[in-house]
Amino acid sequence: MPRPDLSPEPGTLDPIEIASRDEIAALQLARLKKTLAHAYENVPHYRAAFDAAGVRPEDCRSLADLAKFPMTSKADLRATYPFGLFAVPRADLARIHASSGTTGKPTVVGYTRGDLAVWAALVARSIRAAGGRPGMMLHNAYGYGLFTGGLGLHAGAERLDLVVVPVSGGMTERQVQLIADFGPDIITVTPSYMLAILDEFRRQGRDPRGSTLKIGIFGAEPWSEAMRAEIEEAFDIHAVDIYGLSEVMGPGVASECVETKDGLHLWEDHFYPEIVDPETGQVLADGAQGELVLTSLTKEAMPVIRYRTRDLTRLLPGTARTLRRMERIAGRSDDMIILRGVNVFPSQIEEILLRSPFLAGHYQIELTREGRLDAMAVHVEALPEAWGTPTLADEDTALAGHIKETIGITTNVRIVAPGSIERSLGKARRVIDRRG
Repeated sequence: MPRPDLSPEPGTLDPIEIASRDEIAALQLARLKKTLAHAYENVPHYRAAFDAAGVRPEDCRSLADLAKFPMTSKADLRATYPFGLFAVPRADLARIHASSGTTGKPTVVGYTRGDLAVWAALVARSIRAAGGRPGMMLHNAYGYGLFTGGLGLHAGAERLDLVVVPVSGGMTERQVQLIADFGPDIITVTPSYMLAILDEFRRQGRDPRGSTLKIGIFGAEPWSEAMRAEIEEAFDIHAVDIYGLSEVMGPGVASECVETKDGLHLWEDHFYPEIVDPETGQVLADGAQGELVLTSLTKEAMPVIRYRTRDLTRLLPGTARTLRRMERIAGRSDDMIILRGVNVFPSQIEEILLRSPFLAGHYQIELTREGRLDAMAVHVEALPEAWGTPTLADEDTALAGHIKETIGITTNVRIVAPGSIERSLGKARRVIDRRG
Protein backbone atom coordinates (compact mmCIF):
# COMPACT_ATOMS: atom_id res chain seq x y z
CA MET A 1 0.00 0.00 0.00
CA PRO A 2 1.47 3.42 -0.92
CA ARG A 3 2.13 5.67 2.05
CA PRO A 4 -0.28 8.61 2.31
CA ASP A 5 0.59 12.00 0.81
CA LEU A 6 1.17 14.24 3.82
CA SER A 7 2.26 17.37 1.96
CA PRO A 8 1.23 20.60 3.71
CA GLU A 9 -2.00 22.27 2.75
CA PRO A 10 -1.70 25.70 1.09
CA GLY A 11 -1.53 28.54 3.58
CA THR A 12 -0.50 26.38 6.57
CA LEU A 13 3.22 27.22 6.50
CA ASP A 14 4.76 30.04 8.50
CA PRO A 15 5.51 32.90 6.06
CA ILE A 16 9.25 32.72 6.81
CA GLU A 17 9.36 29.11 5.55
CA ILE A 18 8.72 30.32 2.00
CA ALA A 19 10.22 33.82 2.25
CA SER A 20 12.91 35.01 -0.17
CA ARG A 21 16.54 34.53 0.76
CA ASP A 22 16.93 38.31 1.01
CA GLU A 23 14.06 38.50 3.52
CA ILE A 24 15.54 35.65 5.55
CA ALA A 25 19.01 37.25 5.60
CA ALA A 26 17.63 40.64 6.65
CA LEU A 27 15.75 39.08 9.56
CA GLN A 28 18.80 37.06 10.58
CA LEU A 29 21.09 40.10 10.63
CA ALA A 30 18.67 42.18 12.71
CA ARG A 31 18.24 39.39 15.22
CA LEU A 32 21.97 38.57 15.24
CA LYS A 33 22.90 42.13 16.20
CA LYS A 34 20.46 42.02 19.11
CA THR A 35 21.74 38.63 20.25
CA LEU A 36 25.40 39.69 20.22
CA ALA A 37 24.55 42.80 22.24
CA HIS A 38 22.42 40.78 24.68
CA ALA A 39 25.22 38.26 25.22
CA TYR A 40 27.93 40.92 25.60
CA GLU A 41 25.96 43.02 28.06
CA ASN A 42 24.63 40.20 30.25
CA VAL A 43 27.06 37.24 30.14
CA PRO A 44 30.56 37.85 31.60
CA HIS A 45 31.97 34.87 29.65
CA TYR A 46 30.98 36.36 26.31
CA ARG A 47 32.14 39.84 27.28
CA ALA A 48 35.57 38.47 28.16
CA ALA A 49 35.72 36.29 25.04
CA PHE A 50 34.70 39.15 22.72
CA ASP A 51 37.18 41.51 24.36
CA ALA A 52 39.98 38.94 24.05
CA ALA A 53 39.19 38.56 20.34
CA GLY A 54 39.10 42.33 19.87
CA VAL A 55 35.48 42.46 18.71
CA ARG A 56 32.34 44.13 19.97
CA PRO A 57 28.70 43.60 18.98
CA GLU A 58 28.69 46.71 16.77
CA ASP A 59 31.45 45.15 14.63
CA CYS A 60 28.84 42.80 13.14
CA ARG A 61 27.57 44.73 10.13
CA SER A 62 26.90 41.73 7.92
CA LEU A 63 26.23 38.04 8.44
CA ALA A 64 29.77 37.28 7.24
CA ASP A 65 31.13 39.38 10.11
CA LEU A 66 30.02 36.71 12.57
CA ALA A 67 33.16 34.78 11.63
CA LYS A 68 35.19 37.42 13.53
CA PHE A 69 33.61 36.37 16.82
CA PRO A 70 34.96 33.54 19.02
CA MET A 71 33.32 30.14 19.05
CA THR A 72 31.75 28.46 22.05
CA SER A 73 32.27 24.81 23.01
CA LYS A 74 30.81 22.35 25.46
CA ALA A 75 33.92 22.93 27.58
CA ASP A 76 32.79 26.55 28.04
CA LEU A 77 29.42 25.37 29.34
CA ARG A 78 31.12 23.04 31.81
CA ALA A 79 33.62 25.71 32.88
CA THR A 80 30.75 28.10 33.71
CA TYR A 81 28.63 25.39 35.42
CA PRO A 82 25.90 25.70 36.42
CA PHE A 83 24.48 29.10 35.44
CA GLY A 84 27.46 31.11 34.17
CA LEU A 85 26.14 31.46 30.61
CA PHE A 86 22.67 32.63 31.62
CA ALA A 87 21.81 36.15 30.48
CA VAL A 88 18.81 36.74 32.77
CA PRO A 89 18.30 36.63 36.55
CA ARG A 90 17.22 33.30 37.98
CA ALA A 91 13.82 34.78 38.84
CA ASP A 92 13.18 35.23 35.10
CA LEU A 93 13.74 31.55 34.32
CA ALA A 94 10.85 29.19 33.69
CA ARG A 95 12.73 25.89 33.29
CA ILE A 96 16.18 24.31 33.47
CA HIS A 97 17.37 21.27 31.51
CA ALA A 98 20.72 19.50 31.65
CA SER A 99 22.66 16.76 29.91
CA SER A 100 23.34 13.46 31.65
CA GLY A 101 26.90 14.48 32.49
CA THR A 102 28.27 10.98 31.86
CA THR A 103 31.58 12.38 30.59
CA GLY A 104 32.04 15.14 33.18
CA LYS A 105 29.94 17.96 34.55
CA PRO A 106 26.50 18.17 32.94
CA THR A 107 25.79 21.01 30.56
CA VAL A 108 22.98 23.15 31.95
CA VAL A 109 20.58 25.22 29.85
CA GLY A 110 17.83 27.60 30.90
CA TYR A 111 14.65 28.96 29.34
CA THR A 112 12.43 31.95 29.96
CA ARG A 113 8.72 31.64 29.31
CA GLY A 114 9.34 33.36 26.00
CA ASP A 115 12.01 30.77 25.15
CA LEU A 116 9.61 27.93 25.93
CA ALA A 117 6.97 29.48 23.67
CA VAL A 118 9.45 29.76 20.78
CA TRP A 119 10.67 26.20 21.38
CA ALA A 120 7.13 24.81 21.32
CA ALA A 121 6.38 26.74 18.12
CA LEU A 122 9.48 25.38 16.38
CA VAL A 123 8.80 21.79 17.44
CA ALA A 124 5.22 22.24 16.19
CA ARG A 125 6.65 23.51 12.89
CA SER A 126 8.92 20.45 12.75
CA ILE A 127 6.09 17.99 13.42
CA ARG A 128 3.96 19.71 10.78
CA ALA A 129 6.88 19.48 8.32
CA ALA A 130 7.03 15.76 9.07
CA GLY A 131 3.35 15.40 8.17
CA GLY A 132 1.71 15.85 11.56
CA ARG A 133 -1.70 17.53 11.54
CA PRO A 134 -4.01 18.81 14.31
CA GLY A 135 -6.09 16.03 15.82
CA MET A 136 -3.53 13.28 15.19
CA MET A 137 -2.30 11.21 18.16
CA LEU A 138 1.41 11.20 18.95
CA HIS A 139 3.12 8.43 20.94
CA ASN A 140 6.14 10.11 22.57
CA ALA A 141 8.79 7.54 23.52
CA TYR A 142 11.58 10.06 24.15
CA GLY A 143 12.75 10.24 27.76
CA TYR A 144 11.18 12.85 30.00
CA GLY A 145 13.13 14.72 32.67
CA LEU A 146 16.32 16.76 32.38
CA PHE A 147 16.81 15.45 28.81
CA THR A 148 15.17 17.90 26.40
CA GLY A 149 13.67 15.29 24.07
CA GLY A 150 10.54 14.22 25.93
CA LEU A 151 9.26 17.57 27.17
CA GLY A 152 10.40 19.35 24.00
CA LEU A 153 8.41 17.08 21.68
CA HIS A 154 5.49 17.05 24.10
CA ALA A 155 5.09 20.83 24.18
CA GLY A 156 5.42 21.14 20.40
CA ALA A 157 2.84 18.42 19.80
CA GLU A 158 0.37 20.15 22.10
CA ARG A 159 1.09 23.46 20.35
CA LEU A 160 0.05 21.79 17.08
CA ASP A 161 -3.13 20.51 18.77
CA LEU A 162 -2.11 16.86 18.67
CA VAL A 163 -3.23 14.29 21.23
CA VAL A 164 -0.08 13.36 23.17
CA VAL A 165 0.61 10.00 24.82
CA PRO A 166 3.60 10.73 27.14
CA VAL A 167 4.95 7.19 27.33
CA SER A 168 8.64 8.13 27.77
CA GLY A 169 11.37 5.51 27.19
CA GLY A 170 11.62 1.92 28.38
CA MET A 171 9.08 -0.83 29.05
CA THR A 172 9.17 -1.91 25.42
CA GLU A 173 6.45 -4.53 25.80
CA ARG A 174 4.12 -1.82 27.12
CA GLN A 175 5.09 0.53 24.29
CA VAL A 176 3.84 -1.99 21.74
CA GLN A 177 0.68 -2.72 23.73
CA LEU A 178 -0.21 0.97 23.91
CA ILE A 179 0.44 1.48 20.20
CA ALA A 180 -1.92 -1.43 19.50
CA ASP A 181 -4.57 -0.25 21.97
CA PHE A 182 -4.49 3.54 21.47
CA GLY A 183 -3.92 3.66 17.71
CA PRO A 184 -1.49 6.62 17.43
CA ASP A 185 -0.66 8.20 14.08
CA ILE A 186 2.86 9.39 14.97
CA ILE A 187 5.72 8.03 17.05
CA THR A 188 8.67 10.10 18.27
CA VAL A 189 11.71 8.14 19.45
CA THR A 190 15.38 7.48 18.70
CA PRO A 191 15.81 5.34 15.57
CA SER A 192 17.76 2.66 17.42
CA TYR A 193 14.97 2.26 19.99
CA MET A 194 12.45 2.04 17.15
CA LEU A 195 14.28 -1.11 16.10
CA ALA A 196 13.81 -2.47 19.63
CA ILE A 197 10.10 -1.70 19.32
CA LEU A 198 10.11 -3.53 15.99
CA ASP A 199 11.67 -6.57 17.66
CA GLU A 200 8.95 -6.49 20.31
CA PHE A 201 6.20 -6.30 17.68
CA ARG A 202 7.57 -9.46 16.14
CA ARG A 203 8.09 -11.19 19.50
CA GLN A 204 4.41 -10.59 20.30
CA GLY A 205 3.40 -11.95 16.91
CA ARG A 206 2.03 -8.60 15.76
CA ASP A 207 2.39 -7.29 12.22
CA PRO A 208 4.10 -3.86 12.47
CA ARG A 209 2.67 -2.90 9.07
CA GLY A 210 -0.78 -3.39 10.51
CA SER A 211 -0.34 -0.69 13.16
CA THR A 212 -2.03 2.70 12.85
CA LEU A 213 1.31 4.52 12.70
CA LYS A 214 1.77 6.75 9.67
CA ILE A 215 4.80 8.84 10.68
CA GLY A 216 7.94 8.23 12.71
CA ILE A 217 9.96 11.28 13.79
CA PHE A 218 13.45 10.14 14.71
CA GLY A 219 16.42 12.00 16.13
CA ALA A 220 18.97 12.35 18.96
CA GLU A 221 21.52 10.13 17.19
CA PRO A 222 22.98 9.71 13.70
CA TRP A 223 21.17 7.18 11.52
CA SER A 224 21.58 6.09 7.95
CA GLU A 225 19.40 5.98 4.85
CA ALA A 226 19.57 2.20 5.11
CA MET A 227 18.02 2.33 8.57
CA ARG A 228 15.32 4.69 7.27
CA ALA A 229 14.50 2.18 4.55
CA GLU A 230 14.34 -0.68 7.04
CA ILE A 231 11.99 1.19 9.39
CA GLU A 232 9.75 2.46 6.58
CA GLU A 233 9.45 -0.99 5.05
CA ALA A 234 8.87 -2.74 8.39
CA PHE A 235 6.11 -0.37 9.59
CA ASP A 236 4.85 1.06 6.27
CA ILE A 237 5.37 4.60 7.60
CA HIS A 238 7.17 7.81 6.67
CA ALA A 239 10.43 7.97 8.67
CA VAL A 240 11.47 11.59 9.07
CA ASP A 241 14.60 13.08 10.65
CA ILE A 242 14.54 15.81 13.33
CA TYR A 243 17.57 17.62 14.71
CA GLY A 244 18.36 19.54 17.83
CA LEU A 245 20.70 19.70 20.78
CA SER A 246 20.16 20.82 24.32
CA GLU A 247 22.89 23.45 24.28
CA VAL A 248 21.14 25.33 21.47
CA MET A 249 17.49 24.63 22.34
CA GLY A 250 16.57 20.96 22.17
CA PRO A 251 14.73 19.09 19.39
CA GLY A 252 13.28 21.32 16.69
CA VAL A 253 16.34 23.20 15.42
CA ALA A 254 15.82 21.54 12.02
CA SER A 255 13.49 19.01 10.46
CA GLU A 256 13.02 17.05 7.28
CA CYS A 257 9.91 17.74 5.24
CA VAL A 258 7.87 14.63 4.55
CA GLU A 259 7.22 15.58 0.93
CA THR A 260 10.94 15.46 0.05
CA LYS A 261 12.88 13.71 2.86
CA ASP A 262 16.09 15.10 1.36
CA GLY A 263 17.79 16.71 4.35
CA LEU A 264 16.74 18.80 7.31
CA HIS A 265 15.50 22.33 6.76
CA LEU A 266 17.06 24.58 9.38
CA TRP A 267 14.75 27.04 11.08
CA GLU A 268 17.06 29.87 10.08
CA ASP A 269 14.83 32.57 11.51
CA HIS A 270 15.94 31.41 14.97
CA PHE A 271 19.37 29.81 14.37
CA TYR A 272 22.19 31.00 12.14
CA PRO A 273 24.23 28.07 10.77
CA GLU A 274 27.86 27.95 9.68
CA ILE A 275 30.00 25.06 8.49
CA VAL A 276 33.61 25.19 9.64
CA ASP A 277 36.73 23.10 9.19
CA PRO A 278 36.87 21.03 12.42
CA GLU A 279 40.64 21.47 12.65
CA THR A 280 41.12 25.13 11.75
CA GLY A 281 37.72 26.66 12.49
CA GLN A 282 37.70 28.33 9.08
CA VAL A 283 34.22 28.97 7.69
CA LEU A 284 33.52 26.82 4.62
CA ALA A 285 31.24 27.55 1.69
CA ASP A 286 27.79 26.00 1.41
CA GLY A 287 28.10 22.50 -0.02
CA ALA A 288 31.37 21.67 1.76
CA GLN A 289 31.29 19.09 4.54
CA GLY A 290 32.47 20.20 7.94
CA GLU A 291 31.35 20.85 11.49
CA LEU A 292 28.04 22.57 12.10
CA VAL A 293 28.28 25.75 14.20
CA LEU A 294 25.06 27.39 15.41
CA THR A 295 24.25 30.82 16.79
CA SER A 296 20.89 31.42 18.44
CA LEU A 297 19.00 34.46 17.18
CA THR A 298 16.10 34.74 19.63
CA LYS A 299 17.05 33.03 22.90
CA GLU A 300 16.60 35.15 26.00
CA ALA A 301 17.80 33.07 28.96
CA MET A 302 20.89 31.57 27.36
CA PRO A 303 22.01 32.93 23.99
CA VAL A 304 24.69 30.81 22.33
CA ILE A 305 27.27 32.37 20.04
CA ARG A 306 28.92 30.18 17.41
CA TYR A 307 28.38 26.93 19.30
CA ARG A 308 30.47 24.03 18.02
CA THR A 309 28.04 21.14 17.74
CA ARG A 310 30.71 18.60 16.65
CA ASP A 311 28.14 17.28 14.17
CA LEU A 312 29.45 16.82 10.63
CA THR A 313 27.20 17.83 7.74
CA ARG A 314 26.82 20.18 4.75
CA LEU A 315 24.58 23.18 4.08
CA LEU A 316 22.46 22.88 0.94
CA PRO A 317 19.86 25.07 -0.80
CA GLY A 318 16.25 24.72 0.31
CA THR A 319 13.82 22.50 -1.60
CA ALA A 320 10.46 22.07 0.16
CA ARG A 321 11.18 25.36 1.95
CA THR A 322 13.40 28.33 1.05
CA LEU A 323 15.24 27.88 4.33
CA ARG A 324 18.51 26.04 3.81
CA ARG A 325 18.87 22.33 4.43
CA MET A 326 21.54 20.47 6.32
CA GLU A 327 22.48 17.05 5.06
CA ARG A 328 21.79 14.10 7.34
CA ILE A 329 24.46 14.08 10.08
CA ALA A 330 27.37 11.94 8.86
CA GLY A 331 28.77 11.54 12.36
CA ARG A 332 30.46 13.60 15.03
CA SER A 333 33.98 14.92 14.91
CA ASP A 334 34.48 13.62 18.46
CA ASP A 335 32.94 10.19 17.64
CA MET A 336 35.09 9.60 14.59
CA ILE A 337 37.14 6.41 14.76
CA ILE A 338 40.72 6.68 13.53
CA LEU A 339 41.91 3.18 12.73
CA ARG A 340 45.40 2.81 11.33
CA GLY A 341 45.21 6.26 9.78
CA VAL A 342 41.73 5.83 8.25
CA ASN A 343 38.79 7.96 9.45
CA VAL A 344 35.66 5.86 10.01
CA PHE A 345 32.17 6.79 11.24
CA PRO A 346 29.72 4.21 12.64
CA SER A 347 27.13 5.34 10.07
CA GLN A 348 29.44 4.14 7.27
CA ILE A 349 29.54 0.66 8.80
CA GLU A 350 25.78 0.72 9.34
CA GLU A 351 25.09 1.47 5.67
CA ILE A 352 27.08 -1.61 4.62
CA LEU A 353 25.56 -3.95 7.21
CA LEU A 354 21.99 -3.02 6.34
CA ARG A 355 22.51 -3.86 2.69
CA SER A 356 22.33 -7.49 3.77
CA PRO A 357 18.81 -8.99 3.72
CA PHE A 358 19.81 -11.32 6.57
CA LEU A 359 20.87 -8.81 9.23
CA ALA A 360 19.06 -6.56 11.72
CA GLY A 361 19.99 -2.98 12.55
CA HIS A 362 21.48 -3.88 15.94
CA TYR A 363 25.28 -3.73 15.88
CA GLN A 364 28.34 -2.65 17.86
CA ILE A 365 31.86 -1.81 16.85
CA GLU A 366 34.61 -3.09 19.16
CA LEU A 367 38.08 -1.55 19.05
CA THR A 368 41.05 -3.41 20.50
CA ARG A 369 44.83 -3.21 20.25
CA GLU A 370 46.83 -6.22 19.13
CA GLY A 371 50.47 -5.45 19.84
CA ARG A 372 51.13 -2.11 18.19
CA LEU A 373 48.17 -2.28 15.82
CA ASP A 374 44.56 -1.28 16.39
CA ALA A 375 41.91 -3.79 15.37
CA MET A 376 38.18 -3.50 14.71
CA ALA A 377 35.49 -6.12 15.18
CA VAL A 378 31.90 -5.55 14.09
CA HIS A 379 29.22 -7.50 15.96
CA VAL A 380 25.87 -7.54 14.16
CA GLU A 381 22.67 -9.46 14.85
CA ALA A 382 21.08 -11.79 12.36
CA LEU A 383 17.39 -11.53 11.66
CA PRO A 384 15.47 -14.24 13.54
CA GLU A 385 14.42 -15.97 10.32
CA ALA A 386 18.04 -16.09 9.09
CA TRP A 387 19.74 -17.24 12.29
CA GLY A 388 20.93 -20.84 12.11
CA THR A 389 20.33 -21.16 8.37
CA PRO A 390 22.91 -21.85 5.64
CA THR A 391 22.37 -18.34 4.21
CA LEU A 392 24.68 -16.91 6.88
CA ALA A 393 27.56 -19.27 6.15
CA ASP A 394 29.68 -16.79 4.22
CA GLU A 395 27.90 -13.54 5.05
CA ASP A 396 30.51 -12.42 7.61
CA THR A 397 33.33 -12.82 5.08
CA ALA A 398 31.34 -11.01 2.40
CA LEU A 399 30.60 -8.11 4.74
CA ALA A 400 34.24 -7.81 5.79
CA GLY A 401 35.11 -7.64 2.09
CA HIS A 402 32.53 -4.91 1.43
CA ILE A 403 33.89 -2.85 4.36
CA LYS A 404 37.43 -3.27 3.04
CA GLU A 405 36.41 -2.21 -0.48
CA THR A 406 34.26 0.72 0.62
CA ILE A 407 36.16 2.17 3.58
CA GLY A 408 39.60 0.67 3.19
CA ILE A 409 39.98 -1.05 6.55
CA THR A 410 40.21 -4.69 7.58
CA THR A 411 37.57 -5.82 10.06
CA ASN A 412 36.46 -9.00 11.73
CA VAL A 413 32.69 -9.28 11.26
CA ARG A 414 30.88 -11.51 13.73
CA ILE A 415 27.22 -12.32 13.12
CA VAL A 416 25.52 -13.02 16.45
CA ALA A 417 22.17 -14.38 17.56
CA PRO A 418 19.07 -12.16 17.68
CA GLY A 419 18.90 -10.32 20.99
CA SER A 420 22.64 -10.54 21.69
CA ILE A 421 23.43 -6.83 21.35
CA GLU A 422 22.47 -4.67 24.32
CA ARG A 423 19.42 -2.48 23.73
CA SER A 424 19.41 1.19 24.63
CA LEU A 425 16.37 3.12 25.79
CA GLY A 426 17.92 6.32 24.45
CA LYS A 427 20.95 6.83 22.26
CA ALA A 428 22.52 3.62 21.07
CA ARG A 429 26.04 2.74 22.22
CA ARG A 430 27.61 1.93 18.88
CA VAL A 431 31.34 1.92 19.72
CA ILE A 432 33.15 0.08 22.51
CA ASP A 433 36.78 1.15 22.73
CA ARG A 434 38.96 -1.37 24.58
CA ARG A 435 42.29 0.03 23.39
CA GLY A 436 43.08 1.47 26.79
